[in-house]
Amino acid sequence: MSSRPSASTEDIDTLEAAVDEAIAACGGNKRATIRALIVANDYLENEVGELMKAVSRAYVRGRFNTYTG
Repeated sequence: MSSRPSASTEDIDTLEAAVDEAIAACGGNKRATIRALIVANDYLENEVGELMKAVSRAYVRGRFNTYTG
C-alpha cells in the first residue's frame, strides 16, 4: 500500500495536457522538451535561492517576527 495520495483522474488529465503542450511548444522534439524543462527548473531553483537569501536578510534585520504559536 502506497503512502502517497492517489491522483484524481482530473489531475492526471491536466498533467497529460501539460506534457502534450510542452512537447508541442518544442516542435514535437522530446529531447528539446526535456532540455527546456531542465533549463526552466534550474532558473526556478536559482530564483528560490535568491528569495531565500532576501528573506534571510530581512529576518536578520528584524523585519520578520518569529512565530510564537
